Amino acid sequence: MKPKKKRLIPFLKFLLVLILLLALAALTLNVIMIREGKKKIVSPDALSFPDADCILVLGAGVRADKTPSHMLADRLTVAVDLYENGAAPKLLMSGDHGQEEYDEVNVMKGFAVDAGAPAEDVFMDHAGFSTYDSLIRARDVFGAKRIVIVTQEYHLYRALWLADALGIEAVGVPADLRTYIGQSVRETREIAARCKDFLFGLFEPGPAISGEPIDLTGSGSVTDDGKGNW
Repeated sequence: MKPKKKRLIPFLKFLLVLILLLALAALTLNVIMIREGKKKIVSPDALSFPDADCILVLGAGVRADKTPSHMLADRLTVAVDLYENGAAPKLLMSGDHGQEEYDEVNVMKGFAVDAGAPAEDVFMDHAGFSTYDSLIRARDVFGAKRIVIVTQEYHLYRALWLADALGIEAVGVPADLRTYIGQSVRETREIAARCKDFLFGLFEPGPAISGEPIDLTGSGSVTDDGKGNW
């Protein structure tokens, strides 16, 4: 038994060192991503980003009654205000509509239209299953080169990093209009998500679903699927 124990101890030491190095790398990456992201985050009143193609709203949860969660409602409120103030000529709602019974994007467009945004200026990306998918599809499907990203600040750091990695000029506007339940859990998960999307931005895999090009200068009706009332 002693020889086995002697062989096991060096392995455990190596494993411990490896875990510590990976943790240090993840921490360092998060610090850098946050530091760089802060440089591109502006308040709605301070936004100066001419010739933006669209305001990209990143999806979040919707309730069973087809109303947006608090986080999503705040993103949409900020985005519509930016649109009305001329930040960009179009709104791009990017979220999860991968199943018939779960639909973020029609809820998002409905909120914006009810708030006064013209339906023809609101596009939907039904395959924005992740932050990475939303960004790469904004570039490759919708042809966006300059965008204003709206989400909560903790999420903006990663979204802005991805935009830069994908060659998209972007600024971020935070949508933190209240305190959100479970935020500490989200912040913890975000550490791993930033590491994952660092690799995605580095190697640039294709999105979960690609698609034919959609012209953002046209009408958002081309993305409608008959489930809205606009």
